[in-house]
Amino acid sequence: MIVLLAVVTLGGATGCKSKKKLAREQAAREYAQKVEQAKKDLNAILNDQTTWSLSEKEQRVATIKSWNLQDTEVLRLLELVDQKLAREREEAIRKAEEERLKREEEERRKAGSGKYAELENRFLSIAGAPSIGVANDRINQTLQLFASPDVPVLIIISQAGGFNDYDRPTTIRRYLDYLKDQKISTNKVENAKYDGAGRITELELIKK
Repeated sequence: MIVLLAVVTLGGATGCKSKKKLAREQAAREYAQKVEQAKKDLNAILNDQTTWSLSEKEQRVATIKSWNLQDTEVLRLLELVDQKLAREREEAIRKAEEERLKREEEERRKAGSGKYAELENRFLSIAGAPSIGVANDRINQTLQLFASPDVPVLIIISQAGGFNDYDRPTTIRRYLDYLKDQKISTNKVENAKYDGAGRITELELIKK
């Protein structure tokens, strides 16, 4: 009985040790698989070899960090990926801001198109006048809308990031004479400033 009890006890202890060993081996295999997967995913992000969005990349990195891997290569790759994603976030914010400003500019332009329709029609009528005499009459009538023939006219040639790039300034008189000579109106009104009498003191145009 004593011998039998010893054999059973020894067998149970051996079985327990075997289970612990198997568990350790399984844990080691899972750890190695996670390390390999982490390296694969992080390198793919670094080399732009994924179709993941910025949000998906951030989620994947968060998952890898949650594994708490202590592999030196994985830690190095995580640092590099964090730097890369930070740059991508900044670029995404910049592009979103540019798109917002572009939409606002377009909305302002659309809102102002009806507001300045009469003035733009006058420009078209000057450019399309059948004779110099008719054009001059239309110029004189149009000048009555302005505080003086020397009212500055600014022509926007490009817009970016909320800033305008202007062509060389001119005056309304010279601009109307230009329309008469060129017989074409290629600009539309972007903005106008008025005095207390309701006459224009500054005109801002933009190329169509």
